[in-house]
Amino acid sequence: MDITKELSQYNVSRETVQKLHEFVELLTSWNQKMNLVSRNSLDCVWERHVLDSVQLIKYIPTSITHLLDIGSGSGFPAVVLAILMQEKIPEAKVTMVESIAKKTMYLKDVCEKLNLDNANVINSRVESISMPAADIITARAVASLDILCGYAAKIGSNKTESLFLKGRSYETELAEAQKNWKFDLQVCSNKYCDDGVILKLSKLRKCR
Repeated sequence: MDITKELSQYNVSRETVQKLHEFVELLTSWNQKMNLVSRNSLDCVWERHVLDSVQLIKYIPTSITHLLDIGSGSGFPAVVLAILMQEKIPEAKVTMVESIAKKTMYLKDVCEKLNLDNANVINSRVESISMPAADIITARAVASLDILCGYAAKIGSNKTESLFLKGRSYETELAEAQKNWKFDLQVCSNKYCDDGVILKLSKLRKCR
């Protein structure tokens, strides 16, 4: 896959592309110290992780002021989106919530070295944080959809939209979540994962 050609579809500058490359270098270095992504997936890190995160920018309106990522871990999609939003939506803030202290340290180092002044890293479980409702909530490989809906209901509002990257079992997760939650749903194809989807949720509310 021609990575440069793929990124050109998202109309990002050379500076942003360079920053994505620098992020991959930092990820690779830190991955030698802790298990952020599997060693096998590092061989295809651009398709498997970076571009998989980049595609979410299509669903993020330029009017937002705050994006919150649940369980930011290795930085996908949070760091990638912070890099893109620094160029495309410079006034918006990105909050990364990560409960594991070592991964928080990694995320803070990445944000500092990449000069991501639009990003904030919080070492906490998402159910313990308190802040104004986010405009967009994202999550990738964190928890079941039912659990994510519980998190999103706590940190969002009826105007918040959620973007959840899910794999082949998404229909099972969806059926379980719909036992407890109501929401408007758009199932979007995942360009970089044949059996994956992007679930776009809005108007989330608890079933009575």
